[in-house]
Amino acid sequence: MPKSVIDLFLAYLRHERNRSEQTVRRYEISLRDFEAFFQSLDSGLDWASVDADIIRGWMESLMDRGNIASTVNTGLSAIKSFYRFVLARKLVDHDPAHAITGPKKRKPLPQYMRENEMDNLLDREEWGDNINDVRARTIILLLYEAGLRRAELTGLNDVDVDFMAGQLKVTGKRNKQRIVPFGNELAEQLRRYIEVRDKEVATHEDAFFVDNKGRRMTGNQVYGIVRKNLTKVTTMKKRSPHVLRHSFATAMLNHDAGLESVRQLLGHESLQTTEIYTHTTFEQLKRVYKEAHPRG
Repeated sequence: MPKSVIDLFLAYLRHERNRSEQTVRRYEISLRDFEAFFQSLDSGLDWASVDADIIRGWMESLMDRGNIASTVNTGLSAIKSFYRFVLARKLVDHDPAHAITGPKKRKPLPQYMRENEMDNLLDREEWGDNINDVRARTIILLLYEAGLRRAELTGLNDVDVDFMAGQLKVTGKRNKQRIVPFGNELAEQLRRYIEVRDKEVATHEDAFFVDNKGRRMTGNQVYGIVRKNLTKVTTMKKRSPHVLRHSFATAMLNHDAGLESVRQLLGHESLQTTEIYTHTTFEQLKRVYKEAHPRG
């Protein structure tokens, strides 16, 4: 194989595949790194004699050096693309990379509000009695105490709120309906909102949450309300309604709710989806340990 084959491949990426210079540079770094790796194992090895185990060993070395899964997968993509290139030109007689799979990317843990932050927000004395403040506090409390998605909240109608039974009829993804219970504090806040809404908004749709002109609230309006208010108590970059849904799930599990119960309340089809919150609560447990234990 010609020694300049990596340069030929990079030129192919630039001029025939029209790849960006950033992509070409990333591929070059990976290829040079892999070449240095296999030559450090045996100076007699070349691209034609490398096998799949050597490629896997290189990937493991990347992980050992602290690289994340996406970086390793980018490196593997470079190796695979290179071997397709040299195989098509008959510079090698086999492709040792074609059946290799990269490491799975770790899903980021859900961000959530701590309980004391939510207490500070919901119990603030600055909340007024006007429609804007009452509606905002009701939205935040509902998202936090019932774990609704933003679209589920804006989709609520008056008939979906059952004060006698203390429950909401929620329409989730793919129009699947579920029943979500609520407690006394939320019931009181919901009643307060209805009272102020019906007094200050002349006419309104069947929608439970409406704007000042009586129109069903949009997801963007709810997002803006949540973001504005969470900014008062947290510096997290993500300050969305979904953060309050995460906060609901985390708080439930931290207070000994069963995973299956939380799954049903969230409307998850799979328990596996809900299990990510167990990792969140464990991370919280580790932080508490480190903060509390004198030698933590």
